[in-house]
Amino acid sequence: MFWRRKKKQPLSIAPEPAPTETAATGPEPMASLVSDVGCHRELNEDSGRIVHAGPGRGLLVIVADGMGGHQAGEVASQTAVETIGKEYRTGEGTPGEALAAAFRKAHQRIFDLGHADRSMSGMGTTCTALAINGDEAWAAHVGDSRLYLVRDGSIYQLSEDHTQCMEMVRRGLMTMEEAHQHEDRNVLTHAMGTRPQLHAMFFDAPMKVLPGDKYLLCSDGLHDLVSESDMQDVLRFNGSEPACRKLVTMAKGRGGFDNVTAAVVSIPGGDAAALKETRDIEVKE
Repeated sequence: MFWRRKKKQPLSIAPEPAPTETAATGPEPMASLVSDVGCHRELNEDSGRIVHAGPGRGLLVIVADGMGGHQAGEVASQTAVETIGKEYRTGEGTPGEALAAAFRKAHQRIFDLGHADRSMSGMGTTCTALAINGDEAWAAHVGDSRLYLVRDGSIYQLSEDHTQCMEMVRRGLMTMEEAHQHEDRNVLTHAMGTRPQLHAMFFDAPMKVLPGDKYLLCSDGLHDLVSESDMQDVLRFNGSEPACRKLVTMAKGRGGFDNVTAAVVSIPGGDAAALKETRDIEVKE
């Protein structure tokens, strides 16, 4: 079974509301998150959250992009970030184990809500999360939101899209360039809350976090319109908060057909040490 993401074409022209964000100061690493409804949609079905989870858990950043009619997509993405944030903070085991358990809990909650309310039947969400504790990082991912790393002037996509086109690329039936241009590139093969069992990517071991690293989590409303080279330039030369703003503004300037969400985490040291950072927490009302 496949789930078709909302098509990247204008639905209706409406005034553009300002990006939703709040700000706070706190210990490093430094993170910011900005979510915007885009240029053509009336409802923001993206959700995001930054959680300071305390000793032994560190920092958690989550981005989710919901799908489903009658505001069900918004419910799904909000349920994902709220549940994962809470369950990760209080979970047992290593940060990686706690994050995987939180993903499964959120999946079950969305699945149950979709079956309890007919108007929300079939709802689901993509979800990408990054947990950083000390010099180690863990990630979890399902769908076509993405996680990138900028290190030493290069950008790396750490997540892999769960889409029909990427499955064809993996099987050698389509090139990556063809996948990027295909009209069905946003047809999902896996999402949170749509099936009884969750099919997600979890890191088996933590990543090593290095001084100067920058991580970007984003919804497809951003990576469909902003190239990796542009992401790399923005993240390399900007702190977390201005990088988020510039990336969202760039996507909207290129059409903004979908909701747009960007979260950037900066690790102190290297080039990042010279940048003045601010932190935005919890961007969805």
